[in-house]
Amino acid sequence: MSLPAASAPVCFVITADQARSKPFYAGILGLRLLGEDDHAATFDLGNRTPLRLTTMPGHQPSGHTVIGWNVGDIVATVRALAAKGVKFTIYDGFGQDADGIWRSPDGGAKVAWFPDPDGNVLSLTQIG
Repeated sequence: MSLPAASAPVCFVITADQARSKPFYAGILGLRLLGEDDHAATFDLGNRTPLRLTTMPGHQPSGHTVIGWNVGDIVATVRALAAKGVKFTIYDGFGQDADGIWRSPDGGAKVAWFPDPDGNVLSLTQIG
């Protein structure tokens, strides 16, 4: 059996401290809070896809991207988030610009990475 194509996804991001991370996802990223309980705060990630910010005491980030968004104008989005205090990550040897944006060698994609309050890596991508 496989999942039906119409099955809606649910995304999960782990946090050690929901009270610290919830304002980042709601206020800084602007995601709409759908509800919360003792275990998770659930946000609308976009297109009605739920993101469960799930509490796990002692959580340590993995170092790889856990979730990302496709954006139409990465420069404007990076600068708007930076104005809200988001620090974009510059990786040694990637050749990112001053805003932290990496451009693929063929010019088909632009990507920028940033951490949430737990150090989970999030990303923005512009195709084309």
